[in-house]
Amino acid sequence: MFYILISVIAGAIVVVSRILNTKLSEKVGLIESSFFNYFTGVLASLVLFIIFKENFSSSNFSNIPFYAYFGGILGIAIVILNSVITPKMSSFYATLIIFVGQLFTGILLDCLTLNSVSITKISGGILVVIGLTYNLYVDSKLDEISVL
Repeated sequence: MFYILISVIAGAIVVVSRILNTKLSEKVGLIESSFFNYFTGVLASLVLFIIFKENFSSSNFSNIPFYAYFGGILGIAIVILNSVITPKMSSFYATLIIFVGQLFTGILLDCLTLNSVSITKISGGILVVIGLTYNLYVDSKLDEISVL
């Protein structure tokens, strides 16, 4: 239950962070807001590292594959893209579309790394896409009615 609660909190933080980064990018610029996002992330990470440093050992860091460091570059791309996308669509749709992308990327990675395909995850992802498509259709019809 604890991990479910933490997952829900992490998801909420992602949405709030995306909105805050978008507002900041409108005021100081896209690249600058991404810099401040990562700068505050580094500061928070350093504080957590100081608090939990006894849990880290040098052997943990020597086993990290080189490609793992590309996560930072991908993170920068995600922050910038989110700052561009968020003002152009509702937070609801942006969150759902990002979720669908994460879900199907996770399924693909599971397939490539674990050599397993989860029919239930694929079915769930398809149901979310169908629901999102239906909701977009209903919203477009409501927009047409309100214009008349």
